[in-house]
Order: sequence, then C-alpha cells, then structure tokens
Amino acid sequence: MRNRATWVALPASAVLTAALLSGCGAGDGGSGGQGEPIVMGMTDDVLFVDPASGYDPGSWLVFNNVFQSLLSFPKGGTQPQPEAAEKCEFRDSASKVFTCTLKEGLEFSNGNSLTSKDVKFSFDRTLEIDHPDGPAIMLQSIDSIETPDERTVVFHLNTSDATFPQKIASGAGSIVDHRAYPADALRTDGKAVGSGVYTLDSFGTKEAVFTPNSSYRGSAEVQNSGMTMKFFDDPAKLKEAVQSERVDLAYRHLATEDIAELEASTTSAQTDIQVVQGTSAEVHHLVFNHDHPVAGKLGVRQAIAYLLDRSTLLRDVYARTAEPLYSIVPAGITGHNTAFFDRYGQRPQPEKARKALESEGISEPVRLTLWSTPVRYGAQTDEELAAIAEQLNASGLFEADVKSVELDQYEKDIAAGKYGVYVKGWVPDYPDADNFTAPFFGDGNVLGNRYDAGEITGSLLPRTAAQSSRSATTEDFGTIQDIVAEELPVLPVWQGKQYAVAQESISGLEWTLDSSTVFRFWEIRKTPTD
Repeated sequence: MRNRATWVALPASAVLTAALLSGCGAGDGGSGGQGEPIVMGMTDDVLFVDPASGYDPGSWLVFNNVFQSLLSFPKGGTQPQPEAAEKCEFRDSASKVFTCTLKEGLEFSNGNSLTSKDVKFSFDRTLEIDHPDGPAIMLQSIDSIETPDERTVVFHLNTSDATFPQKIASGAGSIVDHRAYPADALRTDGKAVGSGVYTLDSFGTKEAVFTPNSSYRGSAEVQNSGMTMKFFDDPAKLKEAVQSERVDLAYRHLATEDIAELEASTTSAQTDIQVVQGTSAEVHHLVFNHDHPVAGKLGVRQAIAYLLDRSTLLRDVYARTAEPLYSIVPAGITGHNTAFFDRYGQRPQPEKARKALESEGISEPVRLTLWSTPVRYGAQTDEELAAIAEQLNASGLFEADVKSVELDQYEKDIAAGKYGVYVKGWVPDYPDADNFTAPFFGDGNVLGNRYDAGEITGSLLPRTAAQSSRSATTEDFGTIQDIVAEELPVLPVWQGKQYAVAQESISGLEWTLDSSTVFRFWEIRKTPTD
C-alpha cells in the first residue's frame, strides 16, 4: 500500500486550475421537470448503458444524462466545473495527485447515498473490466485511489496528466452505485442506477425513456418533464418523423442532403421546422496501415494526400455540412494548425503525386482498396470513400476501389492488419488537443495502423500531459501535427458541424451543440402549442 502523498506548494498555473475547479458559480440546480415531455429521434445506436463499456456517441449520450461525474463541462464552455464534487484540484506541481471533495447529501436514483466509496468503485471497476469497447483506455494514468473519508477522493496518477480533470468530466467519469453493479462484469439487464439529471426508466431496441431524477443534486436546471429517445434505422425515416411531427427533434445522422433541404425550406419560410447548427470537433480520417505492402509506402500515402480534394468532396457528398480538415487537431481546439494544407495544398496536385510515386519506383497505376463500414461513422461514409476513390482514379495514377463491411468484421480485420487504407471517425471525449492525438499513437491506440510514433509518444505527448497551462502546449502539439503530416499515419478529411432539426416549439438546443459534445437533455424546452 502506498503512503499518502505530502502536499506541496502549487505553481501559479496550477492555482489557476484549482480556482477554476472550485465550487464558485456552480451552484446546485434542481430536478425541475415542469416543462413538456419531449420526443427525440436519432439513427445512432446505444450500444451500452453500463458506463464501464460504451465508447460510442449514443452510449455517451445516455451516460451524460443519467450518471454524474465529479466534474462536468458547462454549456458553451470547455473548462470542467464541479458536478458531484464540491471542489477538485491538483495538489502537487507535477499534476500527479488530484483530489476531490464530494458535495454533501448526494444520492443515487434508488435512494442509496453516494460516497467516496462509490467513486473509487466506479473507476476501479472500469479499469478492472477493461472492456474493449469501453473508456478504460482514458483512465490508464490512474495508479491508485484513496478514500480517507466519505467525501474525499484522492487519485494518485502514474504519470503527469494535466488533462485528467477533462477526462473524468466526460462519460468515462460516470459514477455508479457499488451496491447495484458487479465489480468485475458488465450489467446486462438494460437498466441503470445513477445520480445524474435523469433516470433511465426503460431501454429497448425501439426507444429509451428518461424522466427527471428527483434525487439529483447538481448544477443542471431541468427544462422538461422527460425525454423519450426513439431509434431509427434509416435517416429518411427520421426525416419523415420530424416533418410529420412524430418526433419533436432529430439529432445525429440525418442525411446531409436532408439537412441541406430542410435548412433551405426554413430560409424560404416553407416549414415550421428549425435547423439549429452548433460547433463540433467530430472528425474523419483516412488511416494508413504502415505494414501494408502498398499503403505502407510513404510515396503512395503522399500521392493520396496530394490528390485529395476536400472541398469538392464536401460539396458533392456532404452538401457543405462539414468543413475541410487540414490537421489531426481540428479548428477551434487550442493548438490547431494547418500542417496538411501547408505541405500538400488545398487543390489536387497530380504532378507532385506522380513524383511521390516515382520516388518509390512506381510507374504503373497503383491498385488499392479503400475500406469502409456503413452507418458507424455516418450515413454518407461509403459514398465519401467512393468519391475519394474517383478522385484518385481521375489522376490516372491509381486504380482504386471501395469495399464496405459491417462494423464487427471491420474492426476484426483492422486488428488483423488486413486493410491498407480505411476510414475512422472520431468524436472527442473532451475538448483538448490531447484527445485528438494521444489515443491515436502508441500501444493499444484506436487506429490500429502499426505506426511507430517515435518522438510523439517518446517525448512530445508526455511533455504536453505535464503542462497544467494548456495554452503552453501549442508548440509541442504543433510539432506533433507537423510530424503526422510528414509521415502520414492518417490523412485528415473533414471536420463536422453539429445539427439538430426540431419543431418551432423546441428551444434551448443551442446549449446542447458545443465542442464538449455533451448533449444536455435538461436544456431543451418545449412550448405548448394551442
């Protein structure tokens, strides 16, 4: 058993962090729930309702509304604030000891008290289960957790991790009742016990029903009396449902042409539907397997980078509902640069692509398959890959085709190294450049592309993780982005925009569509119609 740490003086930057994580301005909300109930539709699946697993947008939508974390992202903000905690702070200069004090009187929806024991249990459980589709990968910096009393939790980290507050403010920090969940296995009955803003009343293949949690004690103020989330297997059906008023709002993965059509109809006053746009840090990348006999050649990867026409792709496939992305860190995130724009340009450069192939001794058209999976990364993913293949083939330098397989097989084949080029989408867990870099490199990374990250994992990422002032990481993250543009483990394609389509009676959606990616049920309100 390790000894309790000795507290040391905080540097100025850490004092600022501690101040931002204190309880000032984060007063308790209430269960509220006096507004109208709301029906929401989406095409995303909810793969898990147990927060020890589920690393997908649908599951995290449930986690963010049913479970509390010690900290949470305020609407429109990226700096975590207290939620189940009264205050949290790093207590050492190396960002390796993080302590939180819980609010008094916290309860789960089943009436059980929430104490430091539940917090420790929740994190230990996620790490112990280590589910391949779970968030344990985000918590690897935890070495041990102490609970000196019922309201105090002390995290001892095995490495400096200034982003730890942001990680535990995400769905990965969901707190569960230790009496209601097994310590070493997932709960499989489709039920959930949390202390968050809502309770999960029922969950099935067609819908999930949420009502305000009367035991909730936190900063949220609930603007409705419940949320029913309906699942659609086809974006066209979701569009029809919102147009016919069978749902009050539609969120995530309406077809882009439908969003464009609905947005045009609102401009011309042809409908009572509103299209609400928010910021997003969702990204799409082409991923290159560095052990592949074709994609493993740098000249081939460079040629693809020189030929990709992002603007045309987004015009033709996505109706401009996304933006071209020229780095692995998206615009709007501290540390973003335009490394790929600077190196490969904005428009196709066939002659430079040809020279890149010649540097590998390649004079014949390159035969290459681009691999895709339907639905998981958006309804237009297959069409996107087909359009990229057409761009490559139009140069005369490639003979590319596209194959699409279901998600389970797709992930197995990537793990087995069968694909040379494939697509990966990424919805961030927290709005920091670390979350667009650290998960992509090193052992157990989410890309599975056999890239030796060298300096990135050896020195650059550890140095950024130790920096409590995130603005001071810009130079190192810039270097990381430049290395990625040079060595091409991935090729950034686009950065998304968030959209929700709703009846005119719905308000508050602007507070659910920000770069934190937290879709806040409680901010949405429905005005009764006559």
